[in-house]
Amino acid sequence: MELKKIIKEDVYEILKDFISLDNIIIEIPKTRELGDYAIPCFAFSKILRKSPQDIANMLKEKLNNELYEKVEVVNGYLNIFINKKILTEYIINKILTERNNYGNNNEGEGKNIVIDYSSPNIAKPFGVGHLRSTVIGNALKHICEKKGYKVISINHLGDWGTQFGKLIYAYKTWGDEKRIYENPIDELKNLYVRFHKEAENNPQLEDEGRKWFKKLEDGDPEALRLWKWFKEESLKEFTKTYDLLGINKFDAYHGEAFYNDKMEPIIAELDQKGLLEYSEGAYIVRLEGDIPPALVKRSDGATLYLTRDLAAAFYRKKNYNFAEALYVVGNEQTLHFNQLKLVIEKMGYEWSKDIKHISFGMILQDGKKMSTRQGKNVKLHDVLLETISLAKKYINERNPDLDNIDEVSRQIGVGAVIFNDLKNYRTSDIEFNLEEILKFEGETGPYLQYTYARINSLLEHKKNIDIDYKDLEINEYIWNLIFRLYNFPEIITKAKENYDPSEIAKYLIDLAQDFNKFYASEKIVDQDEKRTEMRLKICEIVAIVLEEGMRILGIEAPKKM
Repeated sequence: MELKKIIKEDVYEILKDFISLDNIIIEIPKTRELGDYAIPCFAFSKILRKSPQDIANMLKEKLNNELYEKVEVVNGYLNIFINKKILTEYIINKILTERNNYGNNNEGEGKNIVIDYSSPNIAKPFGVGHLRSTVIGNALKHICEKKGYKVISINHLGDWGTQFGKLIYAYKTWGDEKRIYENPIDELKNLYVRFHKEAENNPQLEDEGRKWFKKLEDGDPEALRLWKWFKEESLKEFTKTYDLLGINKFDAYHGEAFYNDKMEPIIAELDQKGLLEYSEGAYIVRLEGDIPPALVKRSDGATLYLTRDLAAAFYRKKNYNFAEALYVVGNEQTLHFNQLKLVIEKMGYEWSKDIKHISFGMILQDGKKMSTRQGKNVKLHDVLLETISLAKKYINERNPDLDNIDEVSRQIGVGAVIFNDLKNYRTSDIEFNLEEILKFEGETGPYLQYTYARINSLLEHKKNIDIDYKDLEINEYIWNLIFRLYNFPEIITKAKENYDPSEIAKYLIDLAQDFNKFYASEKIVDQDEKRTEMRLKICEIVAIVLEEGMRILGIEAPKKM
């Protein structure tokens, strides 16, 4: 039931001799007392040569639909109040039938979306800096799937470059195989740090590092063996963090190295099309306006970051035939992705417009970028464990006898971190404060989870007896919930259109607040079985949408807390 569409068509039927369907604008009044929907009639005034007030009164007289409980005219607006009992019965039945499929549609049926996100660097800690890309990308994956798209998730690992030559040299000189197996990321990082400290006193080591990277590029068996080993051990460590976050495997882990043999055809095509130009020691593609030239290849033949992303874009278009390719990468890479799109456009490919840079801001702690602590990279895994530990402390204070307390602590701690990120519009910087994000009230993940758990405790009283919706007394608290639940599919659509998970996060907070007002004002379980059953049905559909909304964001919903 698309209420806006129905209202538009009803109004159009009356005015079709004078206006088009697109002329009809439907607004949401500032307060519910003014109506559920409003149509401003000012735009019709010149065409019909009547005042907006007269047009609104004329529409009021001719509108005839049982969906409208009443229609009022106020200052040139036609205010429509939806029939509460009809919509309430419809929403309860629809959500109870569709359950977690409520809000699904087939907009993206037969279309592929590639999402490039997370992308930690091999042999380096999975830092807090990769949190935003990871959770935003994961939420967008679920949003796109909800809209019917097939999503290909890609973890574009940082697994190539001269640093690997340095790391191979460092391992062969100072490394200990057993220690790396026991603690791969820290040991590899320590070797890399040691290389640079030793190179300060012995600059020739830089040449040794370059030699080993050249061997790696040339396919030397020993260099390749060590590089693959470093990569495998790093992925094992990364998986621990992904497991904590509840993120399933990616469809592809094609990192930078994967495109080594796929760049030359792109460079050759740029040359063939007359786009490649030699300038100041590098081959470039000139771009229009204020955008600087795109650097494609250095004079020594070395390819650059942009070259690899060009190869990746062409590979993904050929293999996945994407309708959209989303790159969930920080704000600082805006120029890079503008260059990438423009180069592909200059090559004559219209699908350049389907490449979208999904940018995001930084994580701040006390107003400063949360990327270093005493000169060390902050591991995301450590931050999550710290949050889980604090969540467990809070649960022990509130409910020490809770079953599976460790699992619930993980769900609350991780959920708090994810929600703190996703409740903000992605391009904004976000503040990270452990105590604040774990509060059980306010705009937090634990507040949503606690609301969901509260509803589940109420649902233990449900008896599944037959009820008649005509007998339902609908007060303002129930109506606010019903109308909010009705709008869930529209919120999913807005989140996809804007590539913005915060649309869903903010909606869930509003829904939880509406429910808690309902809970505070109503005795939900009482002597009247039918009245109790009706209110419990409303509780159940709120729980279904809360759980599904949290799932989309990547947050688990414990039934007890």
